[in-house]
Amino acid sequence: MASVLIALGGNVGDVRATFREAIAEICGMAQATLRARSSDYATPPWGDDDQARFINACVEIETSLDPHALLFVLQKIEQKFGRERDKARRWGPRTLDLDLIAYDDVTLQTPELGLPHPRLFERAFVLVPLAEIAPDRLIGGRTARVALAGMSTEGIERLPDTG
Repeated sequence: MASVLIALGGNVGDVRATFREAIAEICGMAQATLRARSSDYATPPWGDDDQARFINACVEIETSLDPHALLFVLQKIEQKFGRERDKARRWGPRTLDLDLIAYDDVTLQTPELGLPHPRLFERAFVLVPLAEIAPDRLIGGRTARVALAGMSTEGIERLPDTG
C-alpha cells in the first residue's frame, strides 16, 4: 500500500460539503483508507486574484492504485463535482480541485503527472494544511514544516470544525 497526500481546493458552491463527499469518493473509488484529514482553511486566491477566497485541505490515504490510476480516479471525481479542466480558466474558480501531492517517495515526471507536485513548495495554501497532518514527512527532500517556515501565511485562516 502506498501512502499518498492529496490537496483539496475549491471556491464555488458548498465547498466543505463537497470535500466530505469527495473524500468518501476517493476512498471508495481508489479502494483507499483515510489515514489523516487536515482542518479546512480559507485562503486567498492564487494566480488569479479576481475571484472568491478558496477553501483548502489535505488528506493522507493508503491505496494500492499506481500513481497514474489514482490520478485518473481523482480527475473522474473532479468531473463528478462539475470540474471541467479543459474548459476552465487557469487558476480560476472551481467546485473541486484534487492535486496529487506525493505518492510514497516516488519521483515522476510525465506529461500527465509530476511527483512530488512541482509547485508544492510555492503554495502556502497547500503547505499549511499539509503541515497539520504530515509536518515532518520528507517530500522531495524537504518537509512541509521547514518549507512553511520561510513563507508568508497572511490571509490563511483555519475554519472551525463543522461537527
